[in-house]
Formats: sequence, C-alpha cells, structure tokens
Amino acid sequence: MKLVIFGLAVSSSWGNGHATLWRGLCRALSKRGHSVVFFERDVAYYSNTRDLTELPGGGDLILYSEWSDVAANATVHLTGADVGMVTSYCPDAQPASNAVLESGANLKVFYDLDAPVTLSRVRKGETVDYVGPRAFRDFDLVLSYAGGRTLTDLEQLLGARRVAPLYGSVDPAVHKPADSDPEFTADLSYLGTYSPDRDETLRKLLLEPARRSPERKFIIAGSMYGGDFPWLPNIYFVDHLPPARHPAFYCSAKVTLNVTRGPMAELGFCPSGRLFEAAACGVPVFSDRWEGLDTFYQPGSEILIGHSTEDAVEMLNRSPEELARIGRAARERTLADHTSDQRVKDLERILEAAYRGSSILEDTQCGA
Repeated sequence: MKLVIFGLAVSSSWGNGHATLWRGLCRALSKRGHSVVFFERDVAYYSNTRDLTELPGGGDLILYSEWSDVAANATVHLTGADVGMVTSYCPDAQPASNAVLESGANLKVFYDLDAPVTLSRVRKGETVDYVGPRAFRDFDLVLSYAGGRTLTDLEQLLGARRVAPLYGSVDPAVHKPADSDPEFTADLSYLGTYSPDRDETLRKLLLEPARRSPERKFIIAGSMYGGDFPWLPNIYFVDHLPPARHPAFYCSAKVTLNVTRGPMAELGFCPSGRLFEAAACGVPVFSDRWEGLDTFYQPGSEILIGHSTEDAVEMLNRSPEELARIGRAARERTLADHTSDQRVKDLERILEAAYRGSSILEDTQCGA
C-alpha cells in the first residue's frame, strides 16, 4: 500500500507532537510492507530545529518551499496511490486537499490529529486554516486522534461522511526504560509544550504541589513557556528535548505528569502521545481526569488519576514500591495495546473497511 501524506512536519519535533507520532507510524508502516511519501513545507521554524532528515523505514520525505514548487510532483505521487491523506495543521492543507480530492488515489483521507481543538474553534466561529469551505464533506474517510463524542461532532459540524478513531501511539524502539540522568532527577516531572488551555491544570497538579512541598524537586521540559510563567525555586526547567532524550527524562523522576489540552479533556477519549511515551518507559504516570481514560489504562493499577492539588500531594507520598509496580503495569499495557505497530494494524482495518464501503468496527476505539 502506498500512502501519500501532506502534513505539518515530521523532520522537527520542536514543539510538535505530530513528528514523534509520524516517525513511529512510518517505521511501522514500512515493517508491514507499505510505502510512505510525506510532503512537508520547509519553514524556518522547523528547519532551524531539524532532528530528522530521512523517514524511518526508508520512505520519501519531500521538503518544499512553496506549494507551486511541488504541485506537479504531488500529482505524480498521488496517481495510483492507495491513500492520499491531508492532516490538521498542514500549512498547505487547502491546495493539498484539492490535489488529493482531484487525484486518482483510491482513498481520500483527512487525519485530524487535533480534532477536539478543531471543533472548539469551529464552534466559536473561528477560521481554521486547514478546513476548507466544504469542510470534510468530500473525503472518503476522516480519521480522528480522539474518539467518543468527537466522532459524532465531526459528522454533524464538519460533514464527515465516514469517521474512525486513530489514536496516538508510541514507538517502543525509541521510548523504553533508560538509565536515570542526574540532570533530570526529580520527584515529579512534566514534558509538554506550553498551552494556555493546560495552564490551570498544570498549576493545580504541579505548581501548587511544588509550593506546598519546597523540599521536593520538580522539573518541566518543553517549549513556549513565556517569561511570566510563575517559576518557583524548586521547579527546574529544561528547554526542548529531542525524542532520543525523552526516555532518560521520564525515567529520572519518581512520577511523571500528563496534562491534556482543554478541548481534548472536555470531549474525552483523547490520550496524548506523551502519555503513551512515558508509560512505555515504565514510569508511573499521574494524569488529569477525562472521559474514556479507563479504556486505555486501568486507574489505580496502571495509571494514577487526579484533579486537585491534594490528589497530587497524596500521590507523591505513595511508596516507591507501589509507584514502581504501577509503572511496570503501564508499560505492559502499552506494549500490548498502544504501540505504532498496533496502530498501523488498526489503520489497515479501517482503510480496508472504508475501501469496501463496509462498517468500521467499534473495536478500533480500544473498547470505547
């Protein structure tokens, strides 16, 4: 199967969770005998922070400056392709969508890796650059990073004719248990790009616990944190970390925190890629609460869940043995259900059902 994808960026993971996801999926697709052509606009923000030059598994990464430079080549690759796919936040989503929809690709697909955010903006009447005037009506299939109510909303608000969840995943070849690094040692860590809709939860589950526990060490890694972020003496900061250093970061803390973006937490069934990454490393994860989380990990035995500062403080007081046991169970669940290899198998089933025009089975929702 040949997939031609027009996406945000796979060559740089700087403030870009799409990159880590696609790298794992590309490797898994290649292992299953599929080929990938990924078109990425070569913008300065990502070219200056590039940490990958070739797709894992040997696919074709095509970097371009302007759509006009690559339009003809895109048409050539789409001719006879099994799947032509456009993703959310693709800088040239609208001309790329036109190219896909006018092509001879067997399946025309849109993959919204940010579906709850997309829907939130649509409800507010905001312009969404990657959603054209006909929304998703003309695509054969719309894949969503989130399940649950999001799938219905994609149909009702954006006209999707056929929807299916393709959740996040992790590449266990990249994210696995690692030795602790003294630079990252902490009681509680958090890895994530700053977002205003995570701010309140981050304050409740990390900043306020740090204020109440000055004897403990906390660490945040990520980008986009402004000068007005309320740092404390016992909260340390690490600028952007490439994926290769994520395992050491996770494994250097007693517990790591997962904070879900506001629109995603509101609709539920939307586990972040960072959640799967940390769990694959065997680290106990403390997460905010949202509908559907228990379909991915069992609360109490595979993951810790809380919504208040008191929950965070109680979690930090748990014994090292109990926390280690939860971390091991999370890793076992992740390797069984949430790897890139598993998601590619899910994708194959979804695409095959869409191609036949048959029903897409509910088991693509991890039991949701």
